[in-house]
Amino acid sequence: MMKTYTYDDSNLKVFKETERVSLSPFMFICIIIALVGYGLLTLYSASYDEALRNGLPPSYYFIRQTVFALLGFVALVVIRFIPLVWIRKAIPLFLIFSLLLMVLTLATPFGIQRLGAKRWLQIGPLPSFQPSELLKVSVILYLSHILSKPKDELGSDWVTLLVSAIVVLLSALLIVLQRDYSTTLVFLLVALALLLAGGIRLRYLGLFSVGIGIPAIIFLLIEPYRIRRVVSFLFPSIDPTGLNWQVLNSLKAITAGGLFGKGLGNGTYKLGTIPEVQSDFIFASLAEEMGFVGILVFFIFFAGFAILGFRTANHHLARSRKFTALASFGLTFMIVWQALVNLAVVTSLLPPTGIPLPFFSQGGTNLFMVLCECGLLYKFMVADEKEMERNG
Repeated sequence: MMKTYTYDDSNLKVFKETERVSLSPFMFICIIIALVGYGLLTLYSASYDEALRNGLPPSYYFIRQTVFALLGFVALVVIRFIPLVWIRKAIPLFLIFSLLLMVLTLATPFGIQRLGAKRWLQIGPLPSFQPSELLKVSVILYLSHILSKPKDELGSDWVTLLVSAIVVLLSALLIVLQRDYSTTLVFLLVALALLLAGGIRLRYLGLFSVGIGIPAIIFLLIEPYRIRRVVSFLFPSIDPTGLNWQVLNSLKAITAGGLFGKGLGNGTYKLGTIPEVQSDFIFASLAEEMGFVGILVFFIFFAGFAILGFRTANHHLARSRKFTALASFGLTFMIVWQALVNLAVVTSLLPPTGIPLPFFSQGGTNLFMVLCECGLLYKFMVADEKEMERNG
């Protein structure tokens, strides 16, 4: 009698998924290196004229950013080998430490004021840094931590939302007191997205949105320069040589790039036409010199980053590892959302704000913390099954 065999492809599916997940960490590191390298190349070209005009060596900003990049990669490697259980236990202390640094910046002589904003902290011989970058990461990790706790440990949705709201609103208040309104709005939206992903009911999130929306409007209206920014955005012709100067010239620079660009180092709008081009408007310099092809490469890198980050979140969610799923989602969303807001400002889709472009804008603290966030994402990608089952 002839035997019949049925083909079961379940093992093949598991093998394919395992293979895909195992390839993700390598691809992720390649994309991170590519983004950092592309960012440093763009920064060098965009910043040398600004450095010369400030009496600094032409490679000053490039070298400083490279140092922070190297420190960031060292931190990425260190984070990779920190046990996940240590990370979760340290999250409350990490949050408290971040809040204390914010208070030190606002209330002590260690806080440094630049361009009317007190956002930087200088302690002894250490380089100045922005504690708000540290605070954003600590809040994401803390929210992921409490939202992943079993219901019987924390209580109802009301309790979870109340604890989350206190942490988020206190952090947002400290950021806005540093006169960093745009970062506050970005931070609040990331927190709201994380609460939604964490399973908080929509009606509670609606109340939370109203609770943060009213103070946000009040803080907008009490500062005249914020009102001027909104008015100039809605009516660009009112002040073309004032608040809209950067944006209008940014659009001209992007258009001037054409298909292949003017070539690295050959841009002209960076030569004083766009103030602080090496910072929040660095994308305009990239577009002028690299053209549409350079912009396409930029979006391919960021799309790869987003896909791998959100895939990591989905991978852990499918295995009921809520903490690592939420943390992966929150960290990826924050970096991607920050990039989108920056691009929207540069292309006149949003009012001018001070949001840097991750991996590209001049700013050592931002680059270092972005690479630390990448280190956490990489940790979640490569941690072994036993560690994840115990702590995820």
